[in-house]
Amino acid sequence: MTKREGSLEAPTRHPLDWKSPSFYDRDSCLQEMERVFDICHGCRRCVSLCNAFPSLFDLVDESATFEVDGVAKDDYWKVVDQCYLCDVCYLTKCPYVPPHDWNVDFPHLMLRAKAIQFKEGTPTKFRDSTLSATDRNGKLASIPIVVHAVNRANRMPLARGLMERALGVHRDAWLPDFDSRTFRRTAAKSVDYPVRDGERSPGKVAIFSTCFVNYNEPGIGHDLIAILAHNEIPYVLVSGEACCGMPKLELGDLDAVEKLKNQNIPQLAALARDGYAILGLIPSCALMFKQELPLMFPDDAEVQAVRAAMFDPFEYFFARRRDGMLHEDFNAELGRVSYHVACHTRVQNMGQKTREILELVSGAKVHTVERCSGHAGTWGVKKEFHETAMKIGRPVFNSMAEHPDGPPQWIASDCALAGHHIQQGMSGLEKPTGPRLAHPITLLRIAYGLA
Repeated sequence: MTKREGSLEAPTRHPLDWKSPSFYDRDSCLQEMERVFDICHGCRRCVSLCNAFPSLFDLVDESATFEVDGVAKDDYWKVVDQCYLCDVCYLTKCPYVPPHDWNVDFPHLMLRAKAIQFKEGTPTKFRDSTLSATDRNGKLASIPIVVHAVNRANRMPLARGLMERALGVHRDAWLPDFDSRTFRRTAAKSVDYPVRDGERSPGKVAIFSTCFVNYNEPGIGHDLIAILAHNEIPYVLVSGEACCGMPKLELGDLDAVEKLKNQNIPQLAALARDGYAILGLIPSCALMFKQELPLMFPDDAEVQAVRAAMFDPFEYFFARRRDGMLHEDFNAELGRVSYHVACHTRVQNMGQKTREILELVSGAKVHTVERCSGHAGTWGVKKEFHETAMKIGRPVFNSMAEHPDGPPQWIASDCALAGHHIQQGMSGLEKPTGPRLAHPITLLRIAYGLA
C-alpha cells in the first residue's frame, strides 16, 4: 500500500466496465466494498455529506471488532441503499480517488452494487422502475384529460396516503405538477439570427429540454428561449428527445440506460458535429452526457462528441460573456437571492457560473449555499428515505433562510427539484421567511425585463 496520506493530483475516473460478467459478480463486489469501506472507516472525512457514510460508520462502531471485518456483509446493502450517487464525495472530499494508488471511487462502487441489486430483484423494484420511467410518466400524466386528476391527487391527503401504501411514495414528499402544454409542443420557433461563433462558445444552441422541463415546468424552457432570443442566438429543440437515463442509472438499470443512450446520442451527435452547443436544462441530465455515458461507453466516438458539446446553460452564458457576446442590459433588480448549488452542478467541475452571471445584475445580492439538499431525484420521495432526505437538507434549509443582507426575496437552485425540496423544508422552519422560488434561468429573464 502507498504511504501517501492523500493525492495532490486532479481526480480522474476509470471507465465503467459494466459489460463484463465480473461486474455483476456479487462476491467480488462485496470484497471490493469491504476494501473501500475499510479505507472510509479509517478516514471518515465524508461523514457529513449524506447518510451513506454515517450508516457505514454506525455499523462499524456497533460491531464486535469496531472494524469493518466485524460488519456482516449482508449489512453492506444498507449503505448502498443510502447512496443516491450525488458524486460529491468523489470530487470534493475523498483524498484517495484515482490516480491515488488506493483507487477509491465510492459512487461507482455503489452504482455497481445497485446494478447487482437490480439484476437480482428487490422488493421495491416495481416502485423504483415506475418512478424512474420519467418520460413515460410524463406522456401519460400530461394528457389534457388526465393532467388535472393527477395534479389534484398529488395534493389530496387521502390520495397521497393510498399512494404511500400502494407505491411507497411518502405522503408528505413534494411531487411535481404536470402540464398538458408541454415545452416541446409549445416552444416558439427561433428567429433566423446570424450565427456568431465565439472562441469559447458556439453561436447556435440545441436545447435538450429534459423530462422535467418538458412535462412539469415548461416555463423554465420558455424563459431560456426568451434569453437566447434577447441575445440573438439561434436555437433548435433536440428532435426525438428521450430521457437522459439518469433516473435509470441511479436505480442500477444499466441496460435501460443503454437503450435511452441509443435513442438520444445519434441526433445529439449530429447536432454536435454541426457546431451546436447543446444545453441541458437540468444538471443531472447535463452530467449524464458529460460524465456517466462517456464512462460507460468510452470508445463510442458519438458519445464523446456529445460530451464535448454539452453545456450547462449558465456555463454557456459565461463562455458567451468571455467572448464578448452576452448582452448585459439588465433593467430589473433581483435583490436578495439565496442560491443553492446543486450537487450535479458542482461535480460538472465548471465553477459557480450561475452565481457569477446573477451577480452581474445591478442590485443582486447572491448568497450561495454549497451543500446537498437531500432530494436526490426519486430517492427523496420514497417512503423509506423521505425523512432522511429532509434531515440531510436541514442545514441547507437554515442556510438558505439566513441571507447575510436580510430575509431572502428569492430562493433558487440549478436543480428545479432541489429548489422545491428546499422550499418545502424552509416552510417548516420556526420563522419561515416566505421568499419566492424561481429557477436561476427565470431570474435571469426577470433581470433582463423580458415579458
